[in-house]
Amino acid sequence: MPQVESGSFLTLHYRLSGLQGQVIVNTFGGQPATLSLGTGELSPALEARLLGLEEGSHTTFDLPAGEAFGDRRPDLLQWVARKLLNQLGDPHERYAAGDVVQFPTPDGSGTYAGTVVEVREDGAVLFDFNHPLAGEAVQFEVQLIGVL
Repeated sequence: MPQVESGSFLTLHYRLSGLQGQVIVNTFGGQPATLSLGTGELSPALEARLLGLEEGSHTTFDLPAGEAFGDRRPDLLQWVARKLLNQLGDPHERYAAGDVVQFPTPDGSGTYAGTVVEVREDGAVLFDFNHPLAGEAVQFEVQLIGVL
């Protein structure tokens, strides 16, 4: 049976959930996911758990707080001025706590997301740029369908 190694192309079902059972991603019961290891589609900690598994494996891993998506970093809570938000997007956009907003990377080659925490009267918005699961313990269940 083929085994997962660095650079493998995988077809798999997976479920990522918090240890209290809240499901974040679940492909079981739908279309399986396809991905290449080492391209950033999964966190390095999740990819490391896959290395060495054989095609057809079905297993579950519990990852301690902070391992899968890093620790929460207070410096990633940042105020963004309304003027800058207007330049980056729709100047009529209204933001509310919990909204997820995409921002262009400085070089324009991609995007990253921030979650709205608070909106001030002057229009400035406090964003949390931590991964939503940063600092959380997670459970990663995987069923490997194919390994190339």
